[in-house]
Formats: sequence, C-alpha cells, structure tokens
Amino acid sequence: MGRGPWDAGPSRRLLPLLLLLGLARGAAGAPGPDGLDVCATCHEHATCQQREGKKICICNYGFVGNGRTQCVDKNECQFGATLVCGNHTSCHNTPGGFYCICLEGYRATNNNKTFIPNDGTFCTDIDECEVSGLCRHGGRCVNTHGSFECYCMDGYLPRNGPEPFHPTTDATSCTEINCGNPPEMRHAILVGNHSSRLGGVARYVCQEGFESPGGKITSVCTEKGTWRESTLTCTEILTKINDVSLFNDTCVRWQINSRRINPKISYVISIKGQRLDPMESVREETVNLTTDSRTPEVCLALYPGTNYTVNISTAPPRRSMPAVIGFQTAEVDLLEDDGSFNISIFNETCLKLNRRSRKVGSEHMYQFTVLGQRWYLANFSHATSFNFTTREQVPVVCLDLYPTTDYTVNVTLLRSPKRHSVQITIATPPAVKQTISNISGFNETCLRWRSIKTADMEEMYLFHIWGQRWYQKEFAQEMTFNISSSSRDPEVCLDLRPGTNYNVSLRALSSELPVVISLTTQITEPPLPEVEFFTVHRGPLPRLRLRKAKEKNGPISSYQVLVLPLALQSTFSCDSEGASSFFSNASDADGYVAAELLAKDVPDDAMEIPIGDRLYYGEYYNAPLKRGSDYCIILRITSEWNKVRRHSCAVWAQVKDSSLMLLQMAGVGLGSLAVVIILTFLSFSAV
Repeated sequence: MGRGPWDAGPSRRLLPLLLLLGLARGAAGAPGPDGLDVCATCHEHATCQQREGKKICICNYGFVGNGRTQCVDKNECQFGATLVCGNHTSCHNTPGGFYCICLEGYRATNNNKTFIPNDGTFCTDIDECEVSGLCRHGGRCVNTHGSFECYCMDGYLPRNGPEPFHPTTDATSCTEINCGNPPEMRHAILVGNHSSRLGGVARYVCQEGFESPGGKITSVCTEKGTWRESTLTCTEILTKINDVSLFNDTCVRWQINSRRINPKISYVISIKGQRLDPMESVREETVNLTTDSRTPEVCLALYPGTNYTVNISTAPPRRSMPAVIGFQTAEVDLLEDDGSFNISIFNETCLKLNRRSRKVGSEHMYQFTVLGQRWYLANFSHATSFNFTTREQVPVVCLDLYPTTDYTVNVTLLRSPKRHSVQITIATPPAVKQTISNISGFNETCLRWRSIKTADMEEMYLFHIWGQRWYQKEFAQEMTFNISSSSRDPEVCLDLRPGTNYNVSLRALSSELPVVISLTTQITEPPLPEVEFFTVHRGPLPRLRLRKAKEKNGPISSYQVLVLPLALQSTFSCDSEGASSFFSNASDADGYVAAELLAKDVPDDAMEIPIGDRLYYGEYYNAPLKRGSDYCIILRITSEWNKVRRHSCAVWAQVKDSSLMLLQMAGVGLGSLAVVIILTFLSFSAV
C-alpha cells in the first residue's frame, strides 16, 4: 500500500511545529495599537505578560508601579518586624525583597544567620548558660528570654555590684563567704580554731565564775557573710555553801548547790586560832582548795587545845556567801613525839603535813612515794620517790605531777619510834595550756601535728569531725573517735567522704583546749549511669531512659549521650574531652555528642530521649544514625567542683545495621535496571 501525504516521513511531522513557532514569534514582535512594541517599553524591574490577548508590563515581585515608567521597591518591613518576620526579629528591606535576622540572644531554627519565614523558620531563645564559666568564679547562670542573668552560688556573696548581674555590663564578682573574726561574748572565751566560711561554727566557754544554763554557746557564719550570735549568755555563778560540819577534830566538810556537772571550784579557807593559854598569841592562816566534789572536805593543820574560827568562801571570780564554823580542838598532852601526822591537799598538787607533836624545832625526814596512772591509757605510768627533811611543824610540799592523772601518794615519817605512814589520792585536772601545735593537712585526708609533751610518753587524742556539702543540704556526717600515740609528731589519715567540707576538732585528753582545722576533699567519679543494655540488629532503637544519678561523690553537672563507631568502643576513654558536635569540622567517624542535659534539667524520676530525633539538646544536634553502619551509644555523667572534673560512663546500646547496606545496594541496582527499560521503551515508541 502506498503512503499518504502525511506519511512522507519525520520531516512532515515537524512542519506543524515549525508553523506554530513562526506564528508565536510574529505575535511577540507585533506592535501595539499605536504602532509601538509594548514589551520593549517595560521597566527594567518589570516583566511583559499577555492577558486577554494584549501585552502588558507588570512590575516584578517586590516592586510596585505601572510597569513601564515606574517600578518602585516595595518596603515589606514597613508593617513591622514582628508582623513580617515574627517575634524577637529585625526586618531588613532589599531591592525587590527582604530578609530577617534574630535579635541578640536568639537564633534561627534553620541555624542560618538570615532567613525568610516562608518555610516556618522562627527565632528561638539561646541558652547562654550552656557555656561554662560565663558568670565567672562562684557565679551561677540563669537563662532568660533573649539573655541571661548571673547569681552567686551558695557559699558566695556579690561584691562591687548588683545581683543579679551581667558579666559584660556589671563589675559584680562572687567572693567566697568569709565572716572574719567571730563576735565577742560577754563573760565568755572563744575556744579552738574555727572556720570563717559559710556554716563555720565558733564555740565559746564561759569564764571562771560564769555558766550557760541553756547549753553550749555557739555563733554560726551565715549566708549574709555575718556571724549569727547565740541567744545564750554566760551568767554569774553564785555558789551556796551549806551544812558546814566538823569531823576527826581538825577536818571540815560542807555541801554546795552548783547546777553544773562536776564543776571545779576553788575555795579560800581562812583560819583564825586562839590558844587557851593566854600567853600564846593569835594564830591566823589561809588555805586554798580546788575540788570538783559536791561535798568538799579538808583536814587542817591545827594545834590541840585551841579555839578556832574557820571562814569558807569561793575564790574569785566566783562569788558566794561565806560560811563560818567555830570549834575547839581537843587538849592533847604529848610530851614525846609519837610520829603521828595528817595530810591535806593544798593548791591541787601541793600537800600540807601537820605534825601533832608540841615539840618544835626538831628535824624530821619524810619519804614520799608517788604513783600516777591515767584511766584512758593502759600503758601509762608515772612513778617517783624522794625524801624530804624539814624542821617546820606544818611543812608544804609541792609535787611535779602530770595533768589528767590519778595519783596515789604515800608519805612515811622516818627516824621515828613508830614508823607512821599516811596515804592520799590526788586527781590532777587537764592542763590549761595548749599541748598541740603546728597542725596541718596532707594527702587531702591526713593530719599531722606537733605534741608538746615529754618524749616517748603515750598520749590519747580525741577527734570530733563534722562534714557538710553545699550541694546536699540534707547531708551531715559526724564522727568521734580517739587514738593513742607516743610520737612527738603524730600522723593520722581520716576516713572522709569525697566532695565534702570538714571541720576537725583535735584535743589531747591531758589538755582542756582543742584545736580545729578545716579540710576539703576532692570529688571522685560519679556513680555509673543506671541504663539497661540493648543490642539492636536492624530493628528499631528504643528510647534512652535517663535516670538521675545520686550525688554520692560530688555535685553532678551534666549528662551526655555519645555516639561512637562500634569499632572505637574498646579504645574509648570516658575522660576523653575530644567528642565534638555533629556539625563540627571534625569527622563524625571519630564519634560525636548527640545530646547534653544539665543536671538541673533532669527530673527526679526519669526522662526518655529518642536517639536521632533531629532536635537540639543543649548545643548538640541529635542526628539520625546512618544506615548501614555499626554504632556504640554511651551515656556519660560529669561531676565538676573546685576546678576538678570527673566522669563515669556506661554503654547503653550497640547498633549493628551493616546488612542494610546490602539492601541499599540492591535497591540502586534495581533502580538502574528500571531506567534502562524505560529508555528502551521510549526509543521503540519513537520509531
């Protein structure tokens, strides 16, 4: 069959197309009614368009005018930045358009400096507090809309400026609270060393002759940097001396009503004696006695056959109403010395010997045997013996005794027809002077000091330890224990907890005065994160359940989610600071931080984080995991205090997804095959 006129070949099929193109070209160049080419008269910022069979000039987007002689830029920003760009923005007009910029303290959600809000981009607040050290030493950052404010942390006070403050505009600095010298208390003495930092306690004891019925007097360093004075005061002790009685002819006993437990009271005993023989003169004497007994007694060196008046009162600074007793000693006719005598305590460590013989002027020799022991030291012993010769009728012998020691003193009269012996016990009080010096700390939890005592003599030391933490108000640790040492330079290491401020009171039991020293222990690694380990093969990755860790070893500052290639798990160091942001210049093949949460933003119960949700956690982007790769996901807890940083890590999940790479490759192959099939089909249809 022959071909028709329209089957002559491909050239005939193109003829209608060529005719249409010619007509279109002629129409575009056709003059207007006045013979002018309309499109040639359009403004440079206008476009020629055909509407209802006519050609007209229309100003481009962003311009207004007639399209031919005038196309003026339209100022989109004239309606206000908030209406055009959104909240927290500034609008900037450009020829034919505009762009938006976030105000200081805000960033665009598309992470670009400029934007046009046609894609839903808006300005969100920047959390400036994610930058550590922003508020300088001792400062605490609080984020606000578009900015931030600085406050001083607990234990610090603002100086040289206001609070809250901004580090770029204010000169405020946070200085550690130091209350300086504690206040003076009337009739009280400040004892021991004290800490003048926040929470430091100054302790007082009442002066001799005064007491605090309400309990111990203390003053505490407050958060305002001042000492909070105690409501308790020292009141004068008025001792009442009652029921004075005589026993054994020359001994006096009485009772007191002191409210204090085992108070040591000094007494002045004034003795005035008149012999029955009118030729004898009046004899006056004063005896001092210090004792903690509630029923004190003293045996006096008195002559027989004498009228005595004994006046008993407390020694200053104590006050008392004096008690008076009068009596007559028995008449004794001792023509010969029978060797009898008695002993009374005089000024704590002195003894007064009273011979009963009337013979005066003869020489007598006494033998003293002294043995001392301490109830708190099993190996302590102090023994001495000596002879004492005198012609006095009532000699006084002062002994060289150690403090806080129980002594037994045996006195024997030598060279006498009857070898007469008298025994007496003396309990020496603690030393008033300090026996510990040069106390210092080393190795963070250890102490050493200098003992002012006789060489190679054992001493017991009492420790009282208080521990506090500024980041755990409910934390309180108190310990009391003692150690014994014969060294003149003792050392001891204490069982202290990390991340804690301590006050240590140390007292030698032979002394009344303790010394106080402050110690601060460094933080250690925080507890391991409590996570349930997962291994994922091609399946969906569960949400990371983040539980708040307990601040056992120091304050916890942040939690981080780290994404590492699985091959790097065995070489990863938890203390490594090299992990970067997903968008950093470093390759993500070395791992990156997917999320960071400050400790204050983590709830007490738990929170969940979906890995790869494309959100920002802190300044880090939580990027989706690449398919076909193997990953290790680690949760890291960071603790920071006193410029020391410690970490603990736990592997949460291992993601093994290498099989997806084969599926992707198969998909690419199938796609290529489909393209080849489509091209072949088109080529056949064109024939």
